[in-house]
Amino acid sequence: MKFMDVSIFEELGLTAAEIRVYLTLLELGSSTAGPILEKSHLQNSVVHRTLHTLIEKGLINYILEGRRRIYQATDPENFIPYIDEKKRRFQEVLPSLKKRQQRSIPYEAATIYKGKRGIIEVYHKLIGLSAKEYNTFGGGKDCVAFMGLSWWINLHTRRVENKLPSRQVFDETVRPQGKDILNKPLTQVRFLSKEFAQFQETVIVGDHVAINVFTENAYSFLIQDPKVAQGYKKYFELLWDKAEP
Repeated sequence: MKFMDVSIFEELGLTAAEIRVYLTLLELGSSTAGPILEKSHLQNSVVHRTLHTLIEKGLINYILEGRRRIYQATDPENFIPYIDEKKRRFQEVLPSLKKRQQRSIPYEAATIYKGKRGIIEVYHKLIGLSAKEYNTFGGGKDCVAFMGLSWWINLHTRRVENKLPSRQVFDETVRPQGKDILNKPLTQVRFLSKEFAQFQETVIVGDHVAINVFTENAYSFLIQDPKVAQGYKKYFELLWDKAEP
């Protein structure tokens, strides 16, 4: 089986065995359990148990030929209703979670999020805030490479969908990679010289400030404090005035 990034399947709650069996069936087209067992390199009991759970999730189906089951992976687009169902079920419990949060003690003003997944969570939180503007500075080409250009484009697509305007200051090394972001509505970008390139990006949205560090041991430091946000906003405005379109 050719290598591919399967992290999206893991985030959807599929086990390693479910991912392997589903992808194996996609390649085989349709098959009895035998070839799946041989190609997936999984144990016999694991394959049969996994086929059962994938059927329950609506990701594979089968037909009977005599006593034999012929399995087939459903169209990959079937993941969309699968995702929608998980979202619907979460929305059912969301009001209860909100009530629990309101009864809890106030959370800390500063939180550290670790790893790539932590950084993703912070950006998702920031673009979902109700605020006048999304301001950023820093972030060189290494930051773009760390998350992948398509991830950044998708982030700003969702930001625009949330009707959150942005002004951002980058260094010149990012200009060739950022055309798809620059051309989006509700988006203004200015540039400083390439010496401004950094391994981190600072984001100010409302009373939130996030310092996102894109190194091997990536992390994000998220602060919620109006006075701190005001201070970073002043620094951003200085950079904005010095930067060029």
